[in-house]
Amino acid sequence: MLVSAVSIWEAAIKSALGKLRVPDDLPRRLDEFAFERLPVTDVHAWAVRALPAVHSDPFDRLLAAQAICERATIVSADAVFDGYGITRIW
Repeated sequence: MLVSAVSIWEAAIKSALGKLRVPDDLPRRLDEFAFERLPVTDVHAWAVRALPAVHSDPFDRLLAAQAICERATIVSADAVFDGYGITRIW
């Protein structure tokens, strides 16, 4: 299973703001469960420009672009991803 750097970045921001509780050793925990990291590449960033104007959240848009580029499925409760034509499970 892939874990995007975008998700870790968003979790770090929300954690710092007190809006999300995550383990202080989150990166180690991901290793412990053998999650594969998905870095953000220039191709992912550039793919954002081709997305429909479904949503303005930059994190979600970059995750959608990564899913399209990598032919990956998004795991999320957020139905906004459905508007990008990608596969989402929850």
